Amino acid sequence: MAHQRGSILAQPLQRPSAARIAACLGLFVLGAATGLAGALVQPGWFPGGLLLALAGAAGLFLGGARALGSRAGAAAPAAGWMVTVILLTTSRPEGDFLFGAGSGSYLFLLGGMALAVICATLAPGRQPVDDDVRLGK
Repeated sequence: MAHQRGSILAQPLQRPSAARIAACLGLFVLGAATGLAGALVQPGWFPGGLLLALAGAAGLFLGGARALGSRAGAAAPAAGWMVTVILLTTSRPEGDFLFGAGSGSYLFLLGGMALAVICATLAPGRQPVDDDVRLGK
């Protein structure tokens, strides 16, 4: 097996496997479902519903990152959550909307975005597998 020297950023990227792509798509769908559930729960039992909705989102983002062992595991459900929440904030032609203009809705939206960034940042990054690498030194 040939050893590749140099920075990890200079290494060629490997194509993701079909299982990894399916896992990311599944996490995207779970993120969308979590965003929808959080949007319905957070105004119902304020402030407990808001905390429950944000805790569920944080658990999914961090759990996805740990399950896949990469930042993509946190980014996929965060993208699904964000797309769903942004689509739910738009009003319909009839005047109906799901989010009110209260502080809880803004805290849910901004708090969820902050949690997505935090969980993606804390997720383990791609590590080199070479024997010559000295990690943690």
